[in-house]
Amino acid sequence: MNLASEFARVRTEGAAVHGKLMLLGVLKNVDAKPARIGFITSKKVGGAVERNRVRRRLREIVRLARPSLLDGTWIVVIAKPRSASAGTSALREEWSALAKRAGVVA
Repeated sequence: MNLASEFARVRTEGAAVHGKLMLLGVLKNVDAKPARIGFITSKKVGGAVERNRVRRRLREIVRLARPSLLDGTWIVVIAKPRSASAGTSALREEWSALAKRAGVVA
């Protein structure tokens, strides 16, 4: 299975949790043991510099939350255009709220 088909599987078989800054696609009870996380930052977020900045911030937020993520879960984090102007603390708060709502944290 390639990466694009795994992202498509999360979209078709999983659930979506929407926020103002990001969207979480979640597929639970997958055989892969540790949680797998992917990030999507489209050109709607901004130029390459803005997209990379948002992606770095989101990766760090998820890295710190990794120990509390449930095993066997696939998560796709899709940045919305508003995320480019948001601070790290706002992104962290939204990640926490969406992760709890999606039921992916222990």
